[in-house]
Amino acid sequence: MFPESVLRTKRLILRPFDTSDIPDTHASCADALTQRWLPLPRPYTLDDATNWCTATAHALRDNGDGIQFAITDARTKRLMGQIGLKKTDWRTLVSEVGYWVSPWARGHGVAAEATRAVARWLLADQQFQRLELQAATENTASQKVALRAGLHREGTLRNAGFVHGGRVDLVLFSMLPGDLAPSA
Repeated sequence: MFPESVLRTKRLILRPFDTSDIPDTHASCADALTQRWLPLPRPYTLDDATNWCTATAHALRDNGDGIQFAITDARTKRLMGQIGLKKTDWRTLVSEVGYWVSPWARGHGVAAEATRAVARWLLADQQFQRLELQAATENTASQKVALRAGLHREGTLRNAGFVHGGRVDLVLFSMLPGDLAPSA
């Protein structure tokens, strides 16, 4: 399993979820845009948020699937979103990144900044060989985040995703250790 970690950028702290995140997780995951692209429970209840923040997010690290981070504002400490690694293949050292951004934090580069931090942690610190990101072909905002974070578009995975609206094609992006920008 990944070590429990806290990552920092100039504006963000990426840390494990805790009970203080429950109200903002509930509001974020009940949001219509978040619900459009992620197959979260519908309706997303306060119990769903509580379970995520206190049990599920932590269990995903404990069982070796990946690691989940609450994206928080370094100044105010408010939750701005979630980013995590999933479907981790420990034999091949490949993991997939996914994220959502709270409605009040959208449009400020939060997802790209958090993705760069997780990519550096995974590929440099944890010595993984590949980071993947998949986004629905119609989710242009997520695709822009992937490119801004430095990932490379590889192609389309036909009928590979599921959202509340049904099956969707996914665009596959990746980053390798050699793609990392030099540290500042």
